[in-house]
Amino acid sequence: MKIITKSVEETIQAGKDFTQKLQPDSIVLLNGEMGAGKTHFVKGIAQGLEIDSVITSPTFALVNDYDKLIHFDLFRIHSEDDLYAIGYDDYIGKGVIVVEWAENISELEKDFEIRIEKIGENERSIEINEVTRT
Repeated sequence: MKIITKSVEETIQAGKDFTQKLQPDSIVLLNGEMGAGKTHFVKGIAQGLEIDSVITSPTFALVNDYDKLIHFDLFRIHSEDDLYAIGYDDYIGKGVIVVEWAENISELEKDFEIRIEKIGENERSIEINEVTRT
């Protein structure tokens, strides 16, 4: 499925709408260049999950745990050893996991893989692929 958004608000709404597809333990991988809108999409997921916290990119913290939503940023993680050293495995099954910069680790379990691309100053292409987890 491909969605075109024309503003930050529409990207957030796309994330919120996407939550209808999620299970409480879904794993969502987000790919896209810096500034593509990945964190805005996660803000929408949080709204859809009725999370009231301020959602920020966990670039420096690596993970933000919002109870029903665990938000990883792998921008600075480049090996599976590094990923598991930050406790990634401990979070599986404890909420919806969303991973930004998922392309940095080649083999992550997933239910959805989403690619967000800039196609204009405010326009984004959001391609959502559902995957059967093995």
